[in-house]
Amino acid sequence: MSKSLFQKPIEIKISTVVAVSAILSTADRLALDAALAEMTGGTTDFFEDDLTVIDVAALPAGCEPVDWAGIIALLKKYRLNPVAVRNATPAMAAEIAAHGLSVETASKPREEQADTPAPAPVKAAPAAAPAAAATADAAPAKAGVMIIDTPVRAGQRIYARGCDLIITAVVNNGAEIIADGSIHVYATLNGRALAGASGNAEARIFAMNMSPELVSIAGVYRTFEDGFPAEYARSPAQIRLVGDRIDILSVNSANRA
Repeated sequence: MSKSLFQKPIEIKISTVVAVSAILSTADRLALDAALAEMTGGTTDFFEDDLTVIDVAALPAGCEPVDWAGIIALLKKYRLNPVAVRNATPAMAAEIAAHGLSVETASKPREEQADTPAPAPVKAAPAAAPAAAATADAAPAKAGVMIIDTPVRAGQRIYARGCDLIITAVVNNGAEIIADGSIHVYATLNGRALAGASGNAEARIFAMNMSPELVSIAGVYRTFEDGFPAEYARSPAQIRLVGDRIDILSVNSANRA
């Protein structure tokens, strides 16, 4: 008997869809364009059509109206794919929806929700062809930690929403790991690692063996086209944010790069 007789035409399941945050402190497109050009250094594949949530919480009161069509086009120019807006005012909602974006309400961290009833489901931001993401091997702990015990493959994304991320296996080249808190890798860290994804500048990235392609903390990026600094590449190291600078330090000393 044909397998299609038992197959449902469509199934809806909970999935992990990762989106980066584009936190705007101005609505001036020229200023935003210049900042993105500096951030990417002219690299056309710095972003990889990442799903993007536009966060407008940092816009100053009384700033110029947001040109949503212009902002969307600008982000797409740098291969960022806007899908939602966070912290929008009620007055913005209709225009945001008219441009095909959802209005997102950020959820509280797991530990803050432990003693409260689960809220009603909220419609997720629309996503086209989401990247592969690990779910079965993720084990959120009571203390607000997601633990991954298996290797993170190329093309795979892991997102620890509202908590730290602990990985006990290798993170391969082409993989991407993201956490709203800190990231701890008790193996080799290749690929891309983004900590403090919701804006936590105190988050850090730790690894037993550092060899990442790109790291980010609270939206501040640093790439390693010429390789990770050799003095830190074969020993436990950490990455932190100091002002607008990404620092690399040995876990065992105060040395810094």
